[in-house]
Amino acid sequence: MADTFWQDRLVATEALIAAYEDAVTALVAGQIQSYELDTGQGKQKVTKLDVAKLQDQIDSLYNRRATLYARVNGGGVVQGRPAW
Repeated sequence: MADTFWQDRLVATEALIAAYEDAVTALVAGQIQSYELDTGQGKQKVTKLDVAKLQDQIDSLYNRRATLYARVNGGGVVQGRPAW
């Protein structure tokens, strides 16, 4: 059950990464001035002025993805002890 939860969160995070990256690509590479970003929870209009904020969000989502990936694949806990 817990594995399914973390796997579902990982898939949702990857979908958000794709949505944000599509928005940045469209704004930077295209001739458009605004883009409707659909996060699956709602839609928002973003513009070229929002690209830096979108990139920060992408970086945050990649960090979240790494954490979720570690939890799904059993690498979530590391214990350290003193050598003495």
